[in-house]
Amino acid sequence: MRPLQSGVEANQLQRPLEDLIGDNAELLTSQLTTLRNRLFAPSARKELRTFSSSEAARLIGVTDGRLRQVAGADDGPIPEKGPGGRHLYTLRQIDEVRRYLSRSRNSYIPHRREGERLQVIAVTNFKGGSGKTTTAAHLAQYLALRGYRVLAMDLDPQASMTSLFGYQPEVDLREGGTLYGAIRYQNQLSVARVIRRTYFPNLRLIPGNIELQEYEYDTPRHLARYGTANGPVFSRVADAINSVAHHFDVVVIDCPPQLGFLTLSALAASTGIVLTIHPQMLDVASMSQFLNMLSGLLSAVREAGAELRYDFLRYLVTRYEPHDGPQQQIVGFLRSNFGNLVLENPMVKSTAISEAGLRKQTLYEIGRDQLHRQTYDRAMDALHKVHTEIEQTIHQAWGRAAT
Repeated sequence: MRPLQSGVEANQLQRPLEDLIGDNAELLTSQLTTLRNRLFAPSARKELRTFSSSEAARLIGVTDGRLRQVAGADDGPIPEKGPGGRHLYTLRQIDEVRRYLSRSRNSYIPHRREGERLQVIAVTNFKGGSGKTTTAAHLAQYLALRGYRVLAMDLDPQASMTSLFGYQPEVDLREGGTLYGAIRYQNQLSVARVIRRTYFPNLRLIPGNIELQEYEYDTPRHLARYGTANGPVFSRVADAINSVAHHFDVVVIDCPPQLGFLTLSALAASTGIVLTIHPQMLDVASMSQFLNMLSGLLSAVREAGAELRYDFLRYLVTRYEPHDGPQQQIVGFLRSNFGNLVLENPMVKSTAISEAGLRKQTLYEIGRDQLHRQTYDRAMDALHKVHTEIEQTIHQAWGRAAT
């Protein structure tokens, strides 16, 4: 026998389902706006925290002593003073230190040099819950902290990365405010119109929201009507990126968790792919299907006229629990099959990242004093190792000596 429904539920189910869903969407949007306003005043913008001397030295790649010398120099950048007289640095001041140090060695400013092509990194996975968005957002921020000029691109209609950067996708973005505005088939906007500044001086964002899904509907209609007469459809994201390439060193794309036209266009624009893997057998089995399908679709994309030129493919193990025996076995299985395509360092599962996410922040944005320090340090150490490895992979693609 079907259980009795409450009076509220019974009244709700007497209405058309689409009305109920619409009301639920409005309620959720209202509550999320209230929550955001509680975290950030309506007139406020997210701001990046300051960094201690040891953090700044690590980001720049110098010793604490060398940084103190720069701070004490007559013509050196002057840091802020924190509690107890400790030096604190904004990211802009860290960049000023880089410019000061570059007088004697230009490697302190890591911008790409003549002959080094823009690195476009697609972070992707067919299955949700693999840490794809967390990986993309943290990687983009890490590279910006290291001094690279970075463009983060949210191509996922769910727009989780956009939310992490302080935007409420369904409220803050006007029509055409995503990459869709620059790649749609009519009334195209310039890419510069949809790029937004962030609270990281070296990091720009192309936000996402549900309008990106329109591209998945428009493209089949366009192909049915014109075929490829108006140019290969899979090159549109690449063309958009190329139009602003001179402003950036690295582009990090958060792809949708599906193999649609957006993902394939992003992969066609990419020079490198980071494929996230949660080390569970069901996820690995799903990835097998994903790779089979992806291989066939990329062949079709190439045949359709897109130029595919990849510098690297890497598998990143995410949400890894080092004391979990079955996970260790799966990671060993992956390494035995894919060798050095699997990044040496996994990203550990951490409550520190989850707690930061509750505040719409990444671990790079949140201070060590706001979380359990041991948990924070463990997660930051894992992030640093993963991102250093990816940074070195970028340098290898550029032909730079290993550092």
